[in-house]
Amino acid sequence: MFFISDNASAAAPEVMAALAAANDGHAMPYGADALTAHVRNRIRTLFEAPEAAVYLVATGTGANALALGLMCPPFATVFCHHKAHIAVDECGAGEFYTAGAKLVPTGEADGKISPEALARTIAEIAHPDVHHLRPGMLSLTNLTEQGTVYTPAEVAALTDVAKARGLPSHMDGARFANALVATGATPAEMTWKSGIDVLSFGGTKNGLMGAEAVVIFDPAKALEFELRRMRGGHLFSKHRYLAAQMAAYLEDDLWLRLARNANAMGQRLAAAIAAAPGGRLDPQPAANLMFAALPRATHRKVRQAGAAYYMMSDDSLTEGADDTPLTARFVASWSTTEAEVDRFAELIRG
Repeated sequence: MFFISDNASAAAPEVMAALAAANDGHAMPYGADALTAHVRNRIRTLFEAPEAAVYLVATGTGANALALGLMCPPFATVFCHHKAHIAVDECGAGEFYTAGAKLVPTGEADGKISPEALARTIAEIAHPDVHHLRPGMLSLTNLTEQGTVYTPAEVAALTDVAKARGLPSHMDGARFANALVATGATPAEMTWKSGIDVLSFGGTKNGLMGAEAVVIFDPAKALEFELRRMRGGHLFSKHRYLAAQMAAYLEDDLWLRLARNANAMGQRLAAAIAAAPGGRLDPQPAANLMFAALPRATHRKVRQAGAAYYMMSDDSLTEGADDTPLTARFVASWSTTEAEVDRFAELIRG
């Protein structure tokens, strides 16, 4: 009953096998190997973007920070949700890699930004004189940090607002596969066809040991990204080990199969929580990540039984009324089983 994070799950067996296979013999370093070329072509095909520039890095923070640095000058702003990973969980990496751009948060409680909120926030920033920061770019997270999802139409509505101001758009896709499974969209529909200029295509949360792709839909930016990746210390010498993971991830749609299980287990878990005495979901989850309240006594019971997840407050599990609702975050992963979820459901039923 491990629901702390999909980051904490093991790497998929297919990925480990691919790493072992890649470990045989010699390969050219720094991305000049055959596996990297294969991955680049595979991603271009997958996204229906034959000219896209594709680069691998080891971390989601690295992918996001390099993408922001590529698209936003230091005297400008990055518009994002106030719960976005780049705003809350990356220790200012985006500001560092842009050499000082300011993150400007906006958005609603469900983890999403509305076009109206975005337009209003841009208008508040967009002063013409040199004393003010310039609007720089938009960054969206899909799946959002609150467990909700943007449809392609919702993405397009937001990028339209950005493009009306001449602003490029980035998507943090740490859980991109989960968002696609939840919406039924294709990779192209969720990205460049909806106005996204650069994507952080996640794998670490969905079965990889540690590999992410940055997909840049304007190839004119390719050389600048290569220079930024090198200067930022994110170019692997033994690059084939990143490529091996991503190649296995994309083979026979493994990435989507893993995400389908994570989403299915997440929805199974959400249904169990909603049906439990005192259980409440807020917001309603779209995939594998959720925030839910359960009574203090229920938390105490399941944690004593071995359930693991993040509590979202410092409230004591032993002091206070047993029926007080306490909020926690639960995340299902590619390796979560029905047995784990059903055991948890049995415990919270009372």
